Amino acid sequence: MPPIISILFVFFLFPFVPLSSLSELPALMALKASLDPQNQFLTSWTPHSDPCSGAFEGVACNDQGRVANISLQGKGLWGEIPETVAELKSLTGLYLHFNSLNGNIPKELTTLSQLTDLYLNVNNLSGEIPHGFGNMPNLQVLQLCYNRLTGSIPIQLRYLKRLSVLALQYNQLTGAIPASLGELKSLTRLDLSFNNLFGSVPAKLVEAPMLEVLDIRNNSLSGTIPQVFKRLGGGFQYENNPNLCGVGFPDLQVCTASEGWDPTRPEPYQPSNFSANGFPNSTSNHSTKDLPESVNLESNCSGANCSKPSKSPQIGVVLGVTGLFVAFVVSGIFSFSLYRRRKQKIGSTFYPSDSRLSTDQVKEVYRKSASPLISLEYSNGWDPFAKGSGGFSQEVLESFMFNLEEVERATQCFSEVNLLGKSSFSATYKGILRDGSVVAVKCIAKTSCKSDEAAFLKGLKMLTSLKHENLVKLRGFCCSRGRGECFLVYDFVPRGSLLQYLDTKEGTGTALEWATRVSIINGVAKGIAYLHGNKGRKSAIVHQNISAEKVLIDTNYKPMISDSGLHKLLADDIIFSMLKASAAMGYLAPEYTNTGRFTGKSDVYAFGMIIFQILTGKQKITQSARQGAEACRFEDFIDPSLAGKFAECDAVKLAKLALLCTHESFNHRPSMECVVQELSGLVVSQ
Repeated sequence: MPPIISILFVFFLFPFVPLSSLSELPALMALKASLDPQNQFLTSWTPHSDPCSGAFEGVACNDQGRVANISLQGKGLWGEIPETVAELKSLTGLYLHFNSLNGNIPKELTTLSQLTDLYLNVNNLSGEIPHGFGNMPNLQVLQLCYNRLTGSIPIQLRYLKRLSVLALQYNQLTGAIPASLGELKSLTRLDLSFNNLFGSVPAKLVEAPMLEVLDIRNNSLSGTIPQVFKRLGGGFQYENNPNLCGVGFPDLQVCTASEGWDPTRPEPYQPSNFSANGFPNSTSNHSTKDLPESVNLESNCSGANCSKPSKSPQIGVVLGVTGLFVAFVVSGIFSFSLYRRRKQKIGSTFYPSDSRLSTDQVKEVYRKSASPLISLEYSNGWDPFAKGSGGFSQEVLESFMFNLEEVERATQCFSEVNLLGKSSFSATYKGILRDGSVVAVKCIAKTSCKSDEAAFLKGLKMLTSLKHENLVKLRGFCCSRGRGECFLVYDFVPRGSLLQYLDTKEGTGTALEWATRVSIINGVAKGIAYLHGNKGRKSAIVHQNISAEKVLIDTNYKPMISDSGLHKLLADDIIFSMLKASAAMGYLAPEYTNTGRFTGKSDVYAFGMIIFQILTGKQKITQSARQGAEACRFEDFIDPSLAGKFAECDAVKLAKLALLCTHESFNHRPSMECVVQELSGLVVSQ
């Protein structure tokens, strides 16, 4: 069928659907055919549906009707990633991890200039890492770990100026570590462990100003570890490289003269030896034999040596077809606009005053988001209570439902002066209800919520059932179709989060006393144990995001865990974006990398990290603090601001408990019920 006839056919078949989304339908169907050839997992992907209607599982579109996010993690998919995925030019997030994909990473994938998050980890991918990744200016997270990738680390990655996470662990990579990775100003985590890398460890890596974690374990690296790496503290892991040496690093031998680093020898892939294009500099004094054998040298193309691509002689034909296409597109847009206007006249039966702008339009509080879904607009309507109570009894609706006017009045129309904080998916405001009670209102855009309204309502109903003295109380909620937001109204907790009591300066008066620290540890444990306890609920609840920031402190210094069960309301990609911060701060349990699933033992691990933070008074837990806890050296794991005013016996017990809770193997960690029992003796002695 000629192209212009195809366009006419599609236009008349789907008169009210943007042609932009339908034009991407073939690419999506090709993706399904390659990864799910037997139609077992992506049954909702059909050739006669609009990808942006919400019918395609795991697909979300932007407000231009373009596919912007594909979330298919852990779906049991297999096969090779097709080249046609590169036709989805507006794609910002591609999540294909925890599947069984094989074959090479298609180089065409690197042409997606809008992509920010690429998760291909935990598959069976092979071949080399495409050099073209260096041409993706917006890439922030590149997860390629737990595959069978070979070859060297491309030096072109030095151009990814927005890259924050580069995870290449558990592959079969060879060659040297490019020193140019130290030029990445936004890089916070670099994991190269469990590969076959060799050569020295470039000191330039530490020049990355935001770098917090560098993992080079289990490689064949050699030479001296420069002293500058001490800046990373416990974030620098280097074990199982037999030929590494250095001074002041545990488990490393002091270098002999023959083992030491030679400052006259260039570091691997040192930028001074390469041109601006990333290829060897012809004027360099170093020959190519100084480079590892794994380096793939490409010829430097310049001037007359470069062949120019030929232009098509059929410009007139192209312009003619383009003109016809534009005419049909304009007609389609006009028809679709009329259709949308008719649809938008149908108001919400719950909130007649919902036509005002949402808070993210007024204050732009969601703009700087790590999540690709924040700027999206689902084309289907969103009104969770339009089809009934969604499983809520009338009594529950009356006791928990707020109307939009109440929420706006409480927060003074979401005044900036009442803004308590904001994240990648929400903004929280302080408010005062008509009865004088102080509340915190969490505003969540509908694009950050689960697209399936039944699942969203189920999560909301579960939130209303949570009642414990160590959980922040949910007062109610308000879902606004016109504003496209959900508002969760919680009790206000006045003393802020536990985070502000860590890393305090001497003389500020914010350091916690020993008895208060023990009480907070006990309260947090009770709150988590309640979530895990399955009392009056069908299943236990895993918090998934326990951290010092989520532990709020009330007037009497009682800890209150916030955001309990919130993941039940949020879209998958929002949850993934939250995990980035958890991983960077050390809260993410190691087994998540292997399984992609959370269990109660995942919360136990995060709780163990909180014990360490409370004992040390620090956010970042160093290796020396853990070693001090193991050896009962109080000076290494007890906050010096306590000035010796602590119970040594209880400190030892808490340190041992923290070590047990953060054990690498989840089978060795205790349950939260056992943790509470262990802590009960400490509370009695206070």
